[in-house]
Amino acid sequence: MSSLLPDAAGSVGNNSASRLPETESSHGQLDPLPSQDSSWLIGRRQIPSRYGLAPLAGYTQRPFRVALRQLGGMGLATTDLVHAVKLLSNNAFSQQLIATSPLDQPLSVQLFGADPTHVATAARWLEDLGYEGVDLNMGCPMAKVNSQGGGARLMCDPTGATKLVSLVVASVSIPVTVKMRLGWDAQSLSAPLLARQFEEVGAAAITIHGRTRAQGFSGKVNREGIAATVAAVQSIPVIGNGDVRTVADAISMRRETGCAAVAIGRGAMLDPWIFRKLHDFEMTGQYAEPGPEEQIQFLVTHFRELVDLFGEQATRLFRKFAGWYGARLGIPQDLEDRLRRVESLSEFEEIVAEIRERHGEEPPRIPTALLKVPNGPNELW
Repeated sequence: MSSLLPDAAGSVGNNSASRLPETESSHGQLDPLPSQDSSWLIGRRQIPSRYGLAPLAGYTQRPFRVALRQLGGMGLATTDLVHAVKLLSNNAFSQQLIATSPLDQPLSVQLFGADPTHVATAARWLEDLGYEGVDLNMGCPMAKVNSQGGGARLMCDPTGATKLVSLVVASVSIPVTVKMRLGWDAQSLSAPLLARQFEEVGAAAITIHGRTRAQGFSGKVNREGIAATVAAVQSIPVIGNGDVRTVADAISMRRETGCAAVAIGRGAMLDPWIFRKLHDFEMTGQYAEPGPEEQIQFLVTHFRELVDLFGEQATRLFRKFAGWYGARLGIPQDLEDRLRRVESLSEFEEIVAEIRERHGEEPPRIPTALLKVPNGPNELW
C-alpha cells in the first residue's frame, strides 16, 4: 500500500473559513448555542463532544470511525448492531463488528437479541474485555432483526423491554444506554413512556431516532416526539438522531428538542467533516471547508483502514461508500462508478491517481447514495 499517497495529508487547498450559510439547511440561519462545556457525561463516563456517530449497519465499523476521528471533533461512536448470541459464540463477523483500537474512543457496542439473559451475558463479556459502554438496540427497522424479537419490535413489549434494560444494567458496572425509535407506528408513540421506565431501572442515556418503525427512513423526523422524550426523563441525557446532515441541522436539533447531544449517521457519510465543523462553529461561530488534498486523503485513509481490518475484502466493502463520497469529495461521476466496481488494490490506486488529476472538474451533484435509499419498510432490508 506504500504507493498510494503519503501518510500525512498534504496542504489543504481551501482553508477559507465559512459562516453558517442560510442555504445550508431548511432551518435557516442559526447562531451558536449558549456557551457550555462541549464535554458531557453518560453515567460517570466523560464524552468529549456533544456530536457523535450513530450506528449504521454495514457502514460504521472501525475503519470508518477511525477515518472520521482523524478529521477531528467527533465524540461518542457506537458500533453496528451485534447479535448477542453470535458474539458469545465468537462468530467471526461479530468479532469484526466490535473491533476497535486506541484511536477509536470513546466507543459503545450496540447489542440486540430477544433473550435478555443472552444480552446481559454479552454485555458482561464486553465489560470484561475492557469496553466502556453498551447500547441496547430498540430502533432497527430491518425485518431480519425485528423477526428475531429485537430492534424496534421490542418497543411493542414495554414490560419485556424494561426487563431487558434492567437485567443488563444489573449485570455490568459500565453505562448502559438505549437507542430506539418514537414507536412502532404513528398510533403507538411509546418512546417517552419507555424512556422514563428505562431511566427508572438504570439506563444512563437514551438515543431517539425521530421516526417510527413504520416510516423506515422515509418522511421527516418528528422533532416534537424527540422533545417529548426529553421532557419525559428526569435527569439522564437524551440524544437526538435523524435527518442531521449539516451543521445547521445539528444545532437546530438541539435548540428545538432540548436534547443533550446529537448522533449523526448518514450525515457523516455525506460530509465526513461535519463533526469538525460543529466543533469549530461552536467555538468560533465559523468553520473551514476541506480542500481537495484533504478530501482525497480522507478517501485513502478510509480505504487503508479497511485493508488493515479486512485485507483483500476491502475493495468489495469499499464499493458501497463510493455513492456517498463521490459528490462530496469532488470525484467525477465516471470515477465514482469505477469505485463502485473496484476489484483490486492496484485498481484503487489507479483511480485515486486519476481523481487527483481531475478532482472537482464537475459541478456539485446529488450524492448517488441518496437516490437509492429505501423509502419506507422493505422486507429485504
